[in-house]
Amino acid sequence: MKRGRSISRFPTQEPTPANPRALNRLLQALPKADFEALRPHLQPVEMIKETVLIEAGAPSTHLYLPESGIISMMVRLSEGQTIELAMIGRDSILGASAAFGDAISLSEAVVLQPGSAFVLDIASFRAAADRSVAFRSLLSRHEQALLAETQQSAACNAAHSVEARLSRWLLRARELCDGEALPLTQELLARMIGVQRNAISIVAHGLQQSGVIGYNRGHVEIYDPEGLEETSCECFRVVKAHRDRLLEVTDQPPHGHGQAVTNR
Repeated sequence: MKRGRSISRFPTQEPTPANPRALNRLLQALPKADFEALRPHLQPVEMIKETVLIEAGAPSTHLYLPESGIISMMVRLSEGQTIELAMIGRDSILGASAAFGDAISLSEAVVLQPGSAFVLDIASFRAAADRSVAFRSLLSRHEQALLAETQQSAACNAAHSVEARLSRWLLRARELCDGEALPLTQELLARMIGVQRNAISIVAHGLQQSGVIGYNRGHVEIYDPEGLEETSCECFRVVKAHRDRLLEVTDQPPHGHGQAVTNR
């Protein structure tokens, strides 16, 4: 995997007055004054697949607010195995705990699906959080939602079948990628939920035979989301309901702004 911030910057783009909130849910939810304080420090970047954004045990220097793509938070064990704790996409932020003084991550953050994001240095981020109670409250809710996902994932991987775990994982990935076909190998899927590749092969074949998914040349397409929910455990629904409850204030951008799309 690529180490460090090996991410290419978009040459001229930044949040514009016509598109002030971009596509990130946290940015959309910020009060206008808080957003304007952050705005000069937001730098657009392209997230390249397999780039390590944050290394486990190393101090974080930047935070990431995705607009598209998926960041995977993973734990790497001493025996060499990796297992995913949570996914972060346009619905949240990577590294918000730094606002509360903890800039050391126990997990590794890797770009799973390429996309775009805004990057923000920790000093500017902490200064903005220190100035605003509303900002700190919003960050706290996002951290609670992330904690809930990591806790539920741990329980799911310990207790549920491979089919249920894979279905839960695919539903979350679909949620962050607008239902697009996902470039996912069986090896990657096995690593994400902590099982052997042959187990993924068997389960994926069954889901494909039942018409729930299509799998061809390393690409997964979900044909029947409702059917996939039926094969999933309760974990996807539990986490989604908790996240939506915590972040429901972000469903409507403040001050009458509609959802904006940056010109990229």
